[in-house]
Amino acid sequence: MKKRILSLAGLSLFISLSFTSCEEDKKEEVIETEPITFTKEGELYMIKASGDTLKKLDIELAESDYEHQTGLMYRENMEDDQGMLFIYDSERVRSFYMKNTYIPLDIIYYAADSTLVSIQKNATPRDETSLPSEGPAQFVLEINGGLSDQWGVEQGDKISFKRD
Repeated sequence: MKKRILSLAGLSLFISLSFTSCEEDKKEEVIETEPITFTKEGELYMIKASGDTLKKLDIELAESDYEHQTGLMYRENMEDDQGMLFIYDSERVRSFYMKNTYIPLDIIYYAADSTLVSIQKNATPRDETSLPSEGPAQFVLEINGGLSDQWGVEQGDKISFKRD
């Protein structure tokens, strides 16, 4: 009986060491991916309430459910003359968060008539806190954090955009 217990213990140790050494031999596989880069799909004009053009931006469009969910996630940077415009079929209160978003953003909500609803300024990268609009929105523009203050974006301003 004693021999059998020792044999089982030895077998158990051998199996344990075998699995451990096999796992140690496996290298953690790193999958290299290309960085996500900006793709210009249109132009957007930020327009003051007076009618004067405030800024012209190259924009990437987010129109499908997948694009709405992914947005600017995993981007390492964005130029100050670039932005992402989210286009929805209807107007309602919208809420964004910064999960897997590496750059601070200003999230600007616009109504169906393209009038500014509200701004979430300098959203913190990787923060999953909900950042809702203050009213119904059909369009959402994401730009680099701090630019809405720098450019003087305010209530009454509008947007106009065209696709490439």
